Amino acid sequence: MAEPEDRSDASLERWEKSGWVFSIQRFSLHDGPGIRNIVFLKGCPLACVWCSNPESRLKSPQVLLKEELCLGFDVCGLCTDSCPEGALKANGKGKARIDWPLCNHCGACAVACPVTALEMAGRKMMVREVVDDVEKDGGFHFRSGGGITVSGGEPIMQADFVSCLLSSCKERLIDTAVETAGYGSWKNLSKTVRNADLVFYDIKSLDPTKHKLFVGFSNDLILKNLIHLATHFPDKPVIVRTPVISGFNDTDDDILEILEFLKQVKTVKDYQLLPYHKFGITKYQYIGKQYPNPDLQVPDSSRMNQLKALVEKNSLLRSAVQ
Repeated sequence: MAEPEDRSDASLERWEKSGWVFSIQRFSLHDGPGIRNIVFLKGCPLACVWCSNPESRLKSPQVLLKEELCLGFDVCGLCTDSCPEGALKANGKGKARIDWPLCNHCGACAVACPVTALEMAGRKMMVREVVDDVEKDGGFHFRSGGGITVSGGEPIMQADFVSCLLSSCKERLIDTAVETAGYGSWKNLSKTVRNADLVFYDIKSLDPTKHKLFVGFSNDLILKNLIHLATHFPDKPVIVRTPVISGFNDTDDDILEILEFLKQVKTVKDYQLLPYHKFGITKYQYIGKQYPNPDLQVPDSSRMNQLKALVEKNSLLRSAVQ
């Protein structure tokens, strides 16, 4: 188990700090240098209509139901017996369904389910537990120049936990990065990025009206926070990312507006274009919700290459399509 080198009360308290984590992904190659462990945190204030991790929105744990894994009530039914609220019932195919207004996400059904058709998204973990998990891949990190990247959800919502986690990782010589959409108080954003070696920062659109329509909020705070980040942490490298969504921000003018804004942010080193994908659609079914915008289209590779060329022609930033 990871142990702090500094045995002071403050250090020990930092290692015992806990946060809500919904997944730790191993062997990532796209979220920072080298081979990395991505720690996905619970909680996000935004409502992006293309979100691929809807189970990250709530800060607290929640039940996921994967009907395709359910054995059926004629074989099992343990979930019904375990639920104190009577929220588990049979659907028309004899498999489990959740009466979501009755569910309090206590997790009893997930414990009872023998085949993980029911499971919990989110668990409380201490800093030392996360570091233990990450250090299992320490050899890969060392050889590749990798480390840990904290993502979400939105890490700003757990700023104190992220600050303690990344400080402890740096104590263990683990390279650190944070992915953020920048929507939160400057106080919490500064805590979140303080111990990060690299910051990934989402800029989705410069148009405040479209931003509010597709993301749920204006972009004003996000843009101000990026400027604050460059001012207060002038030596901290930032990679700006734009998820490219057809009909939202995929025109030449959309990208050129972002590039023009980034000219004033001197700490931005790279600009990455992330094509929209539909990998997260089934997750909405798992939490009993409808996908908010099924008409969204995936941009084709030729359009993504056109936008990459546009960036390279009109900016000194290094550009990449993930």
